[in-house]
Amino acid sequence: QVQLVESGGGLAQPGGSLSLSCVASGITVSGATGATLGWYRQAPGKQREFVASITSTFTTYYADSVKGRFTISRDNPKRTQYLHMNSLKSEDTAVYYCTLDNTYWGQGTQVTVSS
Repeated sequence: QVQLVESGGGLAQPGGSLSLSCVASGITVSGATGATLGWYRQAPGKQREFVASITSTFTTYYADSVKGRFTISRDNPKRTQYLHMNSLKSEDTAVYYCTLDNTYWGQGTQVTVSS
């Protein structure tokens, strides 16, 4: 059974940075290597929204709201994906979820941007 576990959330000041990690277990390295990985977020009272994704060929996609500020990456041997967030804004406050092929989801990690 595939499980995803996020880490790295917390509190940051506006303009600051945070990095999230998501480790997959219950899947082989080859299986993880062939998957599309991604991040979504859900703010209070709002629907879950797409943040970023990275394909098996390392093609990346970003929501317009985070483009130029967030960077998604992956380390296939470690079955891990990352989300590096810079120039954080208060509107980035949300629970962030990682996903594998939009089929498996992590439990979420809180990111709060506040002074």
